[in-house]
Amino acid sequence: MLEYTLILVLTAVLMFLGLLGSILPVLPGTPLILLGALVYAWYTGFTVISWMTLLALLVLTLLSYFLDVFASALGVKKLGGSRWGMAGALLGAILGLVFGGLLGLILGPFVGAFLLELAKKKDPAASLRSGVGTLLGFLAGTIGKLILAAIMIGIFVVKLIV
Repeated sequence: MLEYTLILVLTAVLMFLGLLGSILPVLPGTPLILLGALVYAWYTGFTVISWMTLLALLVLTLLSYFLDVFASALGVKKLGGSRWGMAGALLGAILGLVFGGLLGLILGPFVGAFLLELAKKKDPAASLRSGVGTLLGFLAGTIGKLILAAIMIGIFVVKLIV
């Protein structure tokens, strides 16, 4: 019983960290949720969480990465940004989170994209558009990852209950 409780706690911690990771750029969100489900499935002999369920969670994990890259790239492309803008957004998100908490996480991608685009293009107006596009793409990707992470956890919980 104690062993099962420990596995359940480990699974819950991994899934919670995965949910946080769908928002925070320093944690691998959906892979942690998948790992939590895999740990539980392995412990229970794949009776409650089957290989098919794990496969579905793997597909959602891959979809979350595709969505993240696609949303960011689309935001940058639509408003004239470059890879520099995307790199600035990622760097800005990490530094913003470290030095500014949640507000830094939201504003960091914009500031990072704007500054790196400005360094590359030397055009403030184009850099501002790129910063906005990068921010919108980053936010859309983050919201999409959060939704997919919640769906993955929902699938796991339903399998536990049913």
